[in-house]
Amino acid sequence: MSDDLLEPDRVEGAPHPRETSALLGQSAAEAAFLEAFATGRMHHGWLITGPRGVGKATLAWRIARFLLTQPSDQGGGLFGEAPPAPASLDVAPDHPVARRMAALSESRLFLLRRAVDEKKGRLKTVITVDEARKLKNFFALSATEGGRRVVIVDAADEMNPNAANALLKLLEEPPEGAVILLVAHQPSRLLPTIRSRCRELRLSTLGAADMAAALAGAGMATDQSEALTALSGGSVGEAIRLANLDGLALYAEIVGLFAPLDRPRMLRLAEGAAGKGAEPRFDLMLRLFELFLARLARTGVAGPPAPEAARGEAALMTRLCPDTHAARAWAEAAQELGARARQGKAVNLDPAALILDTVLRIDDLAARLAAPQAYS
Repeated sequence: MSDDLLEPDRVEGAPHPRETSALLGQSAAEAAFLEAFATGRMHHGWLITGPRGVGKATLAWRIARFLLTQPSDQGGGLFGEAPPAPASLDVAPDHPVARRMAALSESRLFLLRRAVDEKKGRLKTVITVDEARKLKNFFALSATEGGRRVVIVDAADEMNPNAANALLKLLEEPPEGAVILLVAHQPSRLLPTIRSRCRELRLSTLGAADMAAALAGAGMATDQSEALTALSGGSVGEAIRLANLDGLALYAEIVGLFAPLDRPRMLRLAEGAAGKGAEPRFDLMLRLFELFLARLARTGVAGPPAPEAARGEAALMTRLCPDTHAARAWAEAAQELGARARQGKAVNLDPAALILDTVLRIDDLAARLAAPQAYS
């Protein structure tokens, strides 16, 4: 099985970041990079951070395409004038460099990511030092061509300690013309010495308008972009996952359970988490229960969610969590039930039983909070 078939940096059902030409909602980060490029203050290491799924890898590929299509010498033109500063990172998709990068055949680009374990036929859980050591050969071979060389590390927080140390040496003594782009979902997991040798570009979550455009660009046009934005936290990757697994309908089922508790619906929901091939739906179900509880707890402090992610959500949450007392109780329940779910999944507890336990505990807390003594 080859890396072409298993790519750790691809969201299922969406184009790979190298195949995505446009990046929405991240103009500030792009402008910061362009300003550094235009003023000659280019850093050799760039740390691209932000929540998962907001376009970090897409930005890394846009920067790489841009750099490898720009002249290495940014000096004066024919009459000594400096060339005009580029206004964007856009590169025509039919540019030879863009085509080679899309085919993973550009010799001046190195992609460091988790490899496939050929014996087990699945992706390794970390980026190993063996993969990181390939950078030495990359720079040795590409040096003969001159000009810039670009490395994309996706994701840098997936490197094991030996791989991280190998990359650190490269950041400490970068080869001439090298630019290293580190995509990091959790930059706090990186070595402080790696972080200190990089300039950070922090990406933000997307609003509903940008989300709608991003989903349309990924071939997933929808009239439910506001609800997807709310549930995904402004992450395009998470929104695509929700759309692929019919997450909005699943969340609506969860909301509909508690008005009051609908036991037949509860049993159907639990059964849908079990059985062959149901693991992605089960994982999503646990995530949606976490979101439900978090949105419920916030209601007692900041008011009901707007926009709603499911019909009737605001009214239900106002009833279940009318004040800060209830908000504290739901926040504690979110932590407890989240821990129970993770533990249950780790020990392979029956998915249906785990979902039933979660629903019944939520219903029990709702009943206790509604009782007069809950406020005594």
